Amino acid sequence: MNKAQLILALDMETFEKARRLIDDVDDSVEVFKVGSQMFTAHGPFITRYLQSKSKKVFLDLKFHDIPNTVASAVKSAVSLSVSPTHDPDFAPIYMLTVHTCGGKEMLEAAVQAAQEQAKALGVTRPLIVGVTVLTSTAKDAHVEALVLERARLAQEAGLDGVVASVEEAALIRRELGPKFLIVTPGIRPAEASLNDQKRVATPAVAIQQGSNFLVVGRPIIQAQSPRSAALHILEEMKKS
Repeated sequence: MNKAQLILALDMETFEKARRLIDDVDDSVEVFKVGSQMFTAHGPFITRYLQSKSKKVFLDLKFHDIPNTVASAVKSAVSLSVSPTHDPDFAPIYMLTVHTCGGKEMLEAAVQAAQEQAKALGVTRPLIVGVTVLTSTAKDAHVEALVLERARLAQEAGLDGVVASVEEAALIRRELGPKFLIVTPGIRPAEASLNDQKRVATPAVAIQQGSNFLVVGRPIIQAQSPRSAALHILEEMKKS
């Protein structure tokens, strides 16, 4: 992957708000994160809306359970790649998350389930990335070592990459190589508020540290013009 990509987090209360935002940034944002708030409220309806518009869906449900249960959940997620109306422009699920603290057996079960289900359905397997340590966790002497340990575990289990803050991105990139994906939440333009995030960075810094995907929510969602805010961040990314 050559250039970092922007992911817009749809952490919103209602589908109508999300729909207006999606339509507003339609010409500038390609990848959208659907997390637990939106999926709990609307289920596959929200993913199918995005997929019908040929948008890439980052399904951020952070699966964490016994291996068999996670494997079943991943199979269900992969099944969302099949269009219920046989729409040729329907986009498959692009990426999903699992918690690395679930252990190697669980992570391997997720990878195997995704591969088998994608092959059975004739769809592209979604990228699988492992959550290391949430960016709402304050940095201390143990966080960096823990993130790297969990990133190594994810790579050994066959995951495509991890979710990690910018403060660990450079270390992960150096230790685990150029092909291992790094998804970085907590991205804020220089002038933006930190909100409840502790380990954050600007788009330029995240890219310089090795991040492949930059997840942005409130700086775009709460902007007076979400489209302008998205374009501003994309411009920052291009200069990096």
